[in-house]
Amino acid sequence: MCWSATADLVAGCGIAAVGAACVARVRSPGDLPLAALPLILGVHQVVESAVWRSGGGIGPAVTAWAVIALPLLAVWVPAGVLCASGPRVRRRLAVPLAVGLCTAAALAYALATRPVTAEIHGRTVGYALELAWAEPLVAGYLVATIGSLLLAGDRVLGLLGVLAAVGAVVCWALWRLEFVSTWCAFAAVCSVVLLAWVRGRTAPGPG
Repeated sequence: MCWSATADLVAGCGIAAVGAACVARVRSPGDLPLAALPLILGVHQVVESAVWRSGGGIGPAVTAWAVIALPLLAVWVPAGVLCASGPRVRRRLAVPLAVGLCTAAALAYALATRPVTAEIHGRTVGYALELAWAEPLVAGYLVATIGSLLLAGDRVLGLLGVLAAVGAVVCWALWRLEFVSTWCAFAAVCSVVLLAWVRGRTAPGPG
């Protein structure tokens, strides 16, 4: 949803570079999944540059974009937060992870049985996938991703959760108005926050 094919490609490479720095600085194996999140976001942007160049419609790039955005992130984020947290925090993080697993299963089924399409809207890309239970799935997705960050008990991850919540609202509003999307900037900010989190880690999260 970022400006143009070139902007998506440049932003994706930059965000992936931040992700590589995050992974290189990891000190605890449990931090690795969350530290690798910027790499996923960077790849996601690069994939979308291919969607731009194809003019939307259907195809491998559109499907790959949807797989990353929907089922993958619904599981990856809560699982990454749980892996990086101590035993006492993990108990409450089991809830968003369970919600994420159920949500991801439903989204994966939808992607396997229904086509996902992309359409260029001015300077944004809109994606469409027929979902039988759209509202509950969106709610589950937000609980799994943003909820896990807010429940992590970590100041930096909590900030990331707030940024994710604000970014989701802003990106949605700007897409609806067909203005230039803020997704690239949002992903970049989140990646920098995760780099700061990785640099500040000296041991596994507090229990």
